[in-house]
Amino acid sequence: MNLQADINLGSADILRILAALPHRYPFLMVDKIVGIEGEQRAIGIKNVSANEPHFQGHFPDNPVMPGVLILEGMAQTAGTICLLNSASDGRPSLVYFMTVDKAKFRKPVVPGDVLEYHMTQMTKRRNMWWFRGEAKVDGQLVAEAEVGAMIAKEAQR
Repeated sequence: MNLQADINLGSADILRILAALPHRYPFLMVDKIVGIEGEQRAIGIKNVSANEPHFQGHFPDNPVMPGVLILEGMAQTAGTICLLNSASDGRPSLVYFMTVDKAKFRKPVVPGDVLEYHMTQMTKRRNMWWFRGEAKVDGQLVAEAEVGAMIAKEAQR
């Protein structure tokens, strides 16, 4: 997908993402979502900053974004578009990460990179969704995976 060509499609700024997801800093791995095409596809954007806490230990003299956090960003992007497109009965919904398959890491992601999570829905059954994701920096593939998630209603307290 070309970000410039998708300018007229739906988007979610940080406030909309925060309203949909329970994640907060330092575990929120997506800053905005662009090119939303319903529940079918979207591109999550993560501005990778040297100030992020994981770089203190991974690795201090050669900071590399942990692959598991790239996968989490993919899942958060997919989860947001699932929640934005699911019917609500008034009770808040939560997205639970269920599976990750075929994960491959191709190139390190470092501070200063703008990471794009290109997520495309593979299938959906009831409250379960599966997406294929490609993480890219400057148009170059840095990671890929298939992720699955389930939407569940938050329990009444």
